[in-house]
Amino acid sequence: MLYKTSGFSRLTQMGCCSCFGFTKKTRKLKPFSVAASLCSQEFLLNGNLEDSDTDLYNGIHGSYGVLPSTAKASENILSRRAQNGMICRGVPVKETHQLIRSEDENGDKMVNEYVRVCKIGSGSYGKVVLYRSISDGKQYAIKAFHKSHLLKLRVAPSETAMTDVLREVSIMKMLEHPNIVNLVEVIDDSNMDNFYMVLEYVESKWVCQDSDPPKGLDETTARRYLRGIVAGVMYLHSHNVIHGDIKPDNLLITSSGAVKIGDFSVSQVFEDGKDELRRSPGTPVFTAPECCSGVSYHGKASDTWAVGVTLYCMILGRYPFLGETLQDTYDKIVNNPINIPESIDLQLKNLLEQLLCKDPNERITLEAVAHHPWVIQEEGLIPEYVCLCKRRKFSKGSSGF
Repeated sequence: MLYKTSGFSRLTQMGCCSCFGFTKKTRKLKPFSVAASLCSQEFLLNGNLEDSDTDLYNGIHGSYGVLPSTAKASENILSRRAQNGMICRGVPVKETHQLIRSEDENGDKMVNEYVRVCKIGSGSYGKVVLYRSISDGKQYAIKAFHKSHLLKLRVAPSETAMTDVLREVSIMKMLEHPNIVNLVEVIDDSNMDNFYMVLEYVESKWVCQDSDPPKGLDETTARRYLRGIVAGVMYLHSHNVIHGDIKPDNLLITSSGAVKIGDFSVSQVFEDGKDELRRSPGTPVFTAPECCSGVSYHGKASDTWAVGVTLYCMILGRYPFLGETLQDTYDKIVNNPINIPESIDLQLKNLLEQLLCKDPNERITLEAVAHHPWVIQEEGLIPEYVCLCKRRKFSKGSSGF
C-alpha cells in the first residue's frame, strides 16, 4: 500500500491532498512553501477547515450543501436518466439491505463478507477502512458512516450531510469508466445506523507522488496523466455530470499508470445543454474566475479551468493563484495574469494559457484539449471510449428504434 507521505506528497497535503479528498493527520510542511497561517491554508486548499483530517476515498467536505430544490432536481434528473437507459454499467451497483457484523476465525472484525484489514483514515463525516472480501479475495476501500451523524451535520440552511452522501451514491451508480473510481456496493440496513460505500481499492500512488523534490513532474508523465484526466472528465460531461473538484488530490494512479478520478461529494448533474450552476465549487485555489463572484456559472468550463490548474501544478509544482486569504486568492484568480516560465515548452505554454483563460467563453474546451498538439505528441489521439449507454444507442439505431 503506497498511501504514504513523502517528498512532493508531503508538500501537497493541503487539506485533502490525496485522492477523494483526504489528508494524513501528520502535517509538518506548508504547501509549496507558502507563508500563511494553517487556518488560511486549510480553508483555501481544502475548502473546509473542520474537515482537515479527512482521508483518501473520503471525499466528503461537509461545507458545500445544495438547496432543497436543487437536491430534488438532481434526484429527478438521475431518475429520468435511469428510466432512459443512460446507465453506463454492465453490472449494477450491488444494494444490500442487511448488515451483519461479526468476526472471522482470527478475531478480525467483519462487515457482511468483508474482513477488516486496517483503517485508511477518517473525516468529519465518517471513516475509510480497507477490507478484504472473502468471496473474491480482493481488497476494497469502504467508506463507513453513521446516518444519525450525517443527519445532524448541516451543509446548508435546509440540508444535511446525508444529502451530499446520497447524491454522491446516486451519481456513482450510473458511472463506469476506466478513469473513474468504481462504486461496487452500498450497504444500508434500515434497522441499523451504519451506512457503507464499498469502492474499488487502488493500491498505488497519488498523481504527484513521483515529484521529489517538489519541482513538478516531467512532461511525459504529466501528459500521460492529463490524457486520462481529460478522458474521464469528458465522459462525465457527456453524461451531464459536473465533477466540481478536479485537482491532484482527487486523482489516483494505478500500478499500470492509469488515472482514477474520485470524490464526487460536490458533484452535480444537469439537464442536456443546461450546465448553468450556482453551487460553489469544491476547493478555492482550483476555482474558476467566473465562480468567484458568487453568481451562476457553467459547470463544464469551470471543470476545464480546474483541469488547467491541475496541469499547472503537475508541471510546475505550485499553484498558479494563491493568496493568504480567500479574498486575496479570489482576487488573484480573477485579476492576475498567469505566470508561466519562459523555459516551458511553447506548445505546453499555449495549452496552459488556453486552459487558464479568464473568460469562460474563450476558454479551450476539453474536446479541443484532446486534439491539442502537446496532448497528442507521439501517443496520438486519446482513444475513444464507447460507453454502455452509447452502445445501447447504436444498437437501437441499427435495429430501427
